[in-house]
Amino acid sequence: MTYDVELIGVGKTYDNGSPAVIDFDLTIQKGEFIAFLGPSGCGKTTTLRMIAGFETITSGDIFIKGQRINDLPPERRPTSMIFQNYALFPHMTVRRNVGYGLDVKGMPRIERDAKVERILATLGLTDIADQKPDRLSGGQRQRIALARGLVVEPDILLLDEPLGALDANLRKAIQAELKLLQVNLGITFIFVTHAQSEALTMSDRIVVMNNGRIEQISSPRDLYTRPDSRFVAQFIGRNTILSGSLQGVENGRGQVLTTFGRFSGVMNKPVVPGAQASLVVPAEAFTMNAVSAGLAVSKSERGNVLQATIESRDMVGPIVRFLLAIEGGQSVALEGHVERYGQGFPTGSSVHVSWDAAKATIIPAAA
Repeated sequence: MTYDVELIGVGKTYDNGSPAVIDFDLTIQKGEFIAFLGPSGCGKTTTLRMIAGFETITSGDIFIKGQRINDLPPERRPTSMIFQNYALFPHMTVRRNVGYGLDVKGMPRIERDAKVERILATLGLTDIADQKPDRLSGGQRQRIALARGLVVEPDILLLDEPLGALDANLRKAIQAELKLLQVNLGITFIFVTHAQSEALTMSDRIVVMNNGRIEQISSPRDLYTRPDSRFVAQFIGRNTILSGSLQGVENGRGQVLTTFGRFSGVMNKPVVPGAQASLVVPAEAFTMNAVSAGLAVSKSERGNVLQATIESRDMVGPIVRFLLAIEGGQSVALEGHVERYGQGFPTGSSVHVSWDAAKATIIPAAA
């Protein structure tokens, strides 16, 4: 099978011996929206720049549509890259900025002008085509950068945190527009971001990176609900991690013996019975009831119960966020709708928290 993009054992080591990317393997099908997600310095932008040709690779191979491109210069690769600062020419009009890549390719003027006008209309830029970028808003400049990247009709569009400079409301609006545009054009997008919500909202698959290595490649839902490692569990969402040893497995469900009790969840990666393991419970998977109301849990939650004390509560729109204290100084993060938790759970009160085993995940402790 020929993929739009394929990276096999790709690595990057700097001259001082420091590794930036280690044994990176990834296949991307045509029309996929892939997000590289991770903390600063994890190697995600370096990987993107290696695909674009702006960074040389130390080891491995990169293929685009079956062609090995390790030694091709950026201008000969079927890619286009959009930078975080947009890299627009301040002395050129919007129209000239958008057409710059076609000029570099030596496209005839009539054909160039037709392509430019078409992409300007698609992205709603026709009315400002004769203005200079420095007089326009962040959202408009972002669209200009997109137009310039798309007008050359690349097979792969590479985006290096292109929404980072936008305010929150505009960022959300552009996210929706960008995803719709990608679906309509059918172009493969590889998108670098450090914002969880951006990756979870826009992408088909997410590549989580840490210290130059891939931690997990999953769909947004699988990544959020079934982390493969402790790093992913701590990086994505608000999860509580209970450590202990695996006691047994039956029908895909495991039991972890912790200092707080014996709790069950879904096995996500193989763990040898008796070995150290971690149980990961998402904040929204918990159910909370006041101790004074008695222990009332559903059949699916039976056995997975902790007693805790409410340390803090915050309201974010319709969601109430709690931080609960359990024995040994560990905390439990819980989130729920204001209709359920808006009243009756004051700070300092004792509560029972429980969860359905199907919503918890067991991973190796060292993962």
